[in-house]
Amino acid sequence: MPLLVMKFGGTSVADLDRIANAAAKVKREVERGYDVIVIVSAMSGRTNELVGWVESTSPMYDAREYDAVVSSGENVTAGLMAMRLQEMDVPARSWQGWQVPIKTTSAHGAARFVDIPRDNIDAKFAEGMKVAVVAGFQGLSEENRITTLGRGGSDTTAVAFAAAFGAERCDIYTDVDGIYTTDPRVSDKARKLDKIAFEEMLELASLGAKVLQTRSVELAMRNNVRLRVLSSFEDTDETSGTLVCGEDEIMESKVVSGVAFSRDEAKMTLVTVEDRPGIASAIFGTLADAGVNVDMIVQNISERDYEGHTEAVTDMTFSCPINQVSRAKQALEAAAQANKLGYEDLIVDTEVAKVSVVGIGMRSHAGVAATMFKALAAENVNIKVIATSEIKISVLIDRKYMELAVQALHDAFELEKAG
Repeated sequence: MPLLVMKFGGTSVADLDRIANAAAKVKREVERGYDVIVIVSAMSGRTNELVGWVESTSPMYDAREYDAVVSSGENVTAGLMAMRLQEMDVPARSWQGWQVPIKTTSAHGAARFVDIPRDNIDAKFAEGMKVAVVAGFQGLSEENRITTLGRGGSDTTAVAFAAAFGAERCDIYTDVDGIYTTDPRVSDKARKLDKIAFEEMLELASLGAKVLQTRSVELAMRNNVRLRVLSSFEDTDETSGTLVCGEDEIMESKVVSGVAFSRDEAKMTLVTVEDRPGIASAIFGTLADAGVNVDMIVQNISERDYEGHTEAVTDMTFSCPINQVSRAKQALEAAAQANKLGYEDLIVDTEVAKVSVVGIGMRSHAGVAATMFKALAAENVNIKVIATSEIKISVLIDRKYMELAVQALHDAFELEKAG
């Protein structure tokens, strides 16, 4: 039988009525002739509740016990979904991570997949089971301890199962009806995309679009797993939602497919750093050791008079998530005190946002940067930092202009029109 993977997020299974609604969608796919693997998240709010219980019980908790507690939310959903399907006369069984078994690394709270053996689930399909309801977000370490996969773990579980079982497609059911050219809450001209390439989706996800987690898109692209994003709360058919697929499935695309943004950015500048080989390594090695996620980097070389002679110096500017600023400052100040690097000042700007345009069409079209910068200039939006890749251009701007910039860029590239 052809096989389909369906994933339901927390809002899609938030209560018994929504679990019943999700089960009805699964039954419809069974009636279309599919065997189905369903990946479920914990009911909305349950994981946060479990994390709160852990932290209240043991602020310096054992990570192994943390995973044992926090993974239980998905187990509840899986059991309830299987029971609901059985009530609908659909042969279904729930599966916890250890029963598959989903083999992972031993990094509790941030485990990675090692292997998903097919034998146990395939055997049950052969016996007449039509739906395997698998608890997402969890696995089993080499030490036979329960592990969890971190943020976006259920999306990643769904993609991993689709790859392991050679699924025809992996459908991600969520609270939105697809992937848009930008956030509809920011621009009322945002348009739902019928298809988007893996690379575009990966860039959009990493740049602030929250529909899919970066890790799941990365895994889908590596294994060529076709993803479909669609709404749990609407009647859907085979043309609903947005298909995330290989570039070869997209006959012709617009130069720019979407505008992404991230509010929670900060800009940090080390002023008057000695310009010498190894200085960038000293700075960013220090930040990496401190767990700071650096994004955009700009280096400005200049000269200064020092004790009667001229020497080259540099200002080093970078962006990072705003919640990592304190950690970055502490790490850089400690490195300076240890004489690992020197600088005259550290300037921090926490009132910035990152806005990006993304599109595989940028590879073969000139003038994208010119159009982008002209549109921002027309709205009197000043650019602080620029970063580019083959299919994206990102700028750092004052946060107060973020929504204006998104709307201006959406208009400039006419994203409200189909390609």
